[in-house]
Amino acid sequence: MPLFALVDCNNFYASCERVFDPRLIGKPVVVLSNNDGCVVARSNEAKALGIAMGVPFFKIRPLIREHRVVALSSNYTLYADMSRRVVEVLSSFTPDLEVYSIDESFLDLAPLNLSDPGRFCREMRATVLRWTGLPVSIGLGSSKTLSKIANRLAKKKAEAGGVMDLASHPVRTESALASTPVGEVWGIGPRSEAKLLALGITDALRLRNAPEGLIRKVMGNVGVRTVLELRGMAIHTLDTEPAQKQTLCRSRTFGRATRELGDVRDAVVAFASRTAEKLREDGLVAGALATFIMTDRFDADARQRSASASDPFGIPTNDTQEIIGAATRTLSRIWKDGYAYRKAGVLLLDLVAGNDRLRDLFESSRKRAMRRMAALDEINARFGHGAITFGLSSLKAPWRSRTNRLSPCYTTEWTDLPVVQS
Repeated sequence: MPLFALVDCNNFYASCERVFDPRLIGKPVVVLSNNDGCVVARSNEAKALGIAMGVPFFKIRPLIREHRVVALSSNYTLYADMSRRVVEVLSSFTPDLEVYSIDESFLDLAPLNLSDPGRFCREMRATVLRWTGLPVSIGLGSSKTLSKIANRLAKKKAEAGGVMDLASHPVRTESALASTPVGEVWGIGPRSEAKLLALGITDALRLRNAPEGLIRKVMGNVGVRTVLELRGMAIHTLDTEPAQKQTLCRSRTFGRATRELGDVRDAVVAFASRTAEKLREDGLVAGALATFIMTDRFDADARQRSASASDPFGIPTNDTQEIIGAATRTLSRIWKDGYAYRKAGVLLLDLVAGNDRLRDLFESSRKRAMRRMAALDEINARFGHGAITFGLSSLKAPWRSRTNRLSPCYTTEWTDLPVVQS
């Protein structure tokens, strides 16, 4: 019998901050997006105050002051490292694991032939908490979709103790589906939800029992697969080898708008450099590059403009110098003075595995370039990202994001290591 577990870190960003700053425990905490613009994560205490996901920070400043809510800038370096640690712990329980997002992983527990899956998951949950400090909820089901529903209930029901097993309890599954709004079912988007509600299908149980032909007319085969998953059929298997990327993008909304070509060029160089590093990390090369710039579409008083341009590479590459060269050339073609630019980005296209690249007459010089890039990556890995860069501006450049409320990178920077007072 199939048996899937969905492990989801509770209030992940806020929980990561609390691991290294216990003073935040029990207090309302929100984590803000790039440039400290919107709320992207909330502790349970912040949710209880009515703070909504995605609300602009400036709109809730009075509420923040009144209830002494702790607002923090997104510390993605910390969150990514903590996510890696959670996955390492889960991998010690089973190798059959799919990292679904930064805070969620699917586990296939069927090969373990567990006599008591609930007990196994409670032990796993306790181990994650003990080794990482992060609380998680675990949902068990005979399909991925059912494990998603089980996980939702594991979080909502205090009596579940963080673990909900729907695979071993058919009667419990019936009530779980009946209490799950159809819009909360994995894979049901707003448009499909509206169509289903119009048909009187308001919850997951009604969706499960709906005729397949009707669902196919409304949602196509994707909807039928969801129905079958709700009936306990494992249509979606574990994806342990995600498909190779076809594109790679690096972009950012600037901390403040700028009219200076030098500022935007520095940003584009930084983005091109980082995408090149990421290509090499993944063993890929790019066949083409596109650069785009835009003004602030939310500023009604500003002149608006959006532009982009692309260039193919003669030979697919992951050489930072080649990628930066293409990015600056395309930027020069689309640049126009007189506009206050607020965002820029670099998009790499036509990605293929590095060993699939075509050979040319300059292969020997390319090999030398590859050795230079390998040396650069080794130095940056040893001394920290950005130890060696390609003509970037200062850390106070206007294009850099505002992170006025950033916590330390407790696990990845020597200078940020927590100090324990004896």
